[in-house]
Amino acid sequence: MDNSKLMPDQFWPRMHARIEHWLEARRLLLVIYCELSEHNSNKGRQLQIFCQQLIDYISEGHFEIFEELLREGYLFKDAKGIEKGEDLLITIHDYTQNALDFNDKYLATDDLTTLSTDLSSLGETLAQRFDVEDNMVDILHNAHYQQAL
Repeated sequence: MDNSKLMPDQFWPRMHARIEHWLEARRLLLVIYCELSEHNSNKGRQLQIFCQQLIDYISEGHFEIFEELLREGYLFKDAKGIEKGEDLLITIHDYTQNALDFNDKYLATDDLTTLSTDLSSLGETLAQRFDVEDNMVDILHNAHYQQAL
């Protein structure tokens, strides 16, 4: 169904379900990250799975979740939320580039000698990104809960 034709009280529950699905994808990404960080013999295959999950998570955020969060801000006529959300989106884009660089590097090489260091750096980037994403969800979604009832 086209979310742009929904009323705010109809849009909010649908968006909430999408966010929950996306956060489950984040949880799965973290599980795979932890497994990849452990020492075992099948790092190449795990790395492929991790990179695919990373790109899927980032893509869903950028091309679905963030756009819909801003749309929710407009539906609820939340000018301050929209302004903060747009600022947060700029920060998220910065963190995205680091994740894409990691993905590009390990798609182009079988050399895993710096994987541990790169994973550690990526983990810090992801933690910061998740904080910003959570802030965006709070500002542009959770803040509208009472209005959606």
